[in-house]
Amino acid sequence: MSSNTLDAGNVAAATAVGSDADTQRLRDLTLLRRVRDRMDREYTQPLDVAALAAGVHMSAGHLSRQFKAAYGESPYSYLMTRRIERAMMLLRRGDLSVTEVCFAVGCSSLGTFSTRFTELVGVPPSVYRSDPQLAARSIDLAGLPACIAKQVTRPVRITPGRSGIEKRTPAAGT
Repeated sequence: MSSNTLDAGNVAAATAVGSDADTQRLRDLTLLRRVRDRMDREYTQPLDVAALAAGVHMSAGHLSRQFKAAYGESPYSYLMTRRIERAMMLLRRGDLSVTEVCFAVGCSSLGTFSTRFTELVGVPPSVYRSDPQLAARSIDLAGLPACIAKQVTRPVRITPGRSGIEKRTPAAGT
């Protein structure tokens, strides 16, 4: 029998290993979904990767790598995008100041909030709040189902390209 020939025992073992890997991947995806759901639910709370990882019995590094592989962005980036989405809605209402919105969505630093908001939306939060036409352009979605409206209004991260030209890159999950 040649070394290249697999017998029934080796085939069964290879299948079991593949099955175990698939099972572990599904378990990890379930845990990652829990983390993402927790961020969606508790975005106003102070959340960090270590606390999120502890909640699903993973190391912070493993959670970050697996989350980015599954969703295309880090847990921190995902959380900040969610916070900015909610901030956009609160700023459109116009009854809260930028500082109040910053703290209402769970950010503890007005500077970081303003920087991330500008990065994702393209204008500072104060401009977004004070320009009703700018806010109205982003929500002219009458008659669209909520799932489509959410996708259309999701902030898009603006990153400079190598040529110096800005490119808009959608966050993962869209």
